[in-house]
Amino acid sequence: MFKRFCLVFCFVCIANLLIAETLLEKPNLQIPSKIAPFYFGPNAFPVPDMLDSSTSDELKVELSGDYYVGFEKDWTADVFAKISIPLFSERVRLTIWMPFVEFYGYTAERKRQCRLNDSIPSKGRDSGDVYISTEICLLKQTKFCPDVAIRAALKTASSDKGFYNARNYDCPGYFFDVAVAKSIKFKNNFFEELRFSGSTGFLCWQTDNGRQNDAVMYGLQVKLQTKYLIVSETWSGYAGWEKDGDRPMSLKTNLICRVKNFEPFFTYQYGIKDYPFHQFRVGLGYKIGILNKEKKN
Repeated sequence: MFKRFCLVFCFVCIANLLIAETLLEKPNLQIPSKIAPFYFGPNAFPVPDMLDSSTSDELKVELSGDYYVGFEKDWTADVFAKISIPLFSERVRLTIWMPFVEFYGYTAERKRQCRLNDSIPSKGRDSGDVYISTEICLLKQTKFCPDVAIRAALKTASSDKGFYNARNYDCPGYFFDVAVAKSIKFKNNFFEELRFSGSTGFLCWQTDNGRQNDAVMYGLQVKLQTKYLIVSETWSGYAGWEKDGDRPMSLKTNLICRVKNFEPFFTYQYGIKDYPFHQFRVGLGYKIGILNKEKKN
């Protein structure tokens, strides 16, 4: 419990240090800020990958490429990196991820939606924000008890002038969530596990001076694990209080191939609401059991 309070305290301190330079104006809570997912690029504040309460003693590194096709025919291409590290135990993990470079192109209609004037270039390049999270497994599955995990995550304000081009928020954010999951194990040479997960949480980001948007997170996931493939379908999103472009909801399909320590994967995400994009991701993951090696040594 003490470690969790320390973790939250550290996140709050870092967030205060990373508050960005946004336009200062007296907030009017009756007028939506329009600093919301619908009015920005797909990497501004996407629907976070859902926490499914699983544990692992393996360090995992991922490198992938994304291509987003907007509903208004705009496009975004990026290079995405992620690393997940077990800390002292398979029950605690540190995860860092970011789209470290993106290229984009606007259509006239999309520029109008994002409230951009004609002087803003229709094509460009930007860097994304860094996300840092800590995941803690509180309970492990037994016959009657499910897996339960919590996560605390911080979004930095590290993008390169993306706010003025409606690419990224020039402000910090954070979220906390909890997930409950239960697996059905198969005694089969091919099918191994069917897993059902649900999650809920709280997500927040700064909008204008003295004002922030608070959102409720939610998600449901079903995952089938076989000897050679892992297939999952996730419905998730979050709902902000402004009710203007701040309630993104999506369906995400993920396919992972299992080739020893390597995991080639493909992801497709469809924005149901307030996330006007089709996402296509192709990448490669690599895993190595570092905790086991430490025990052997």
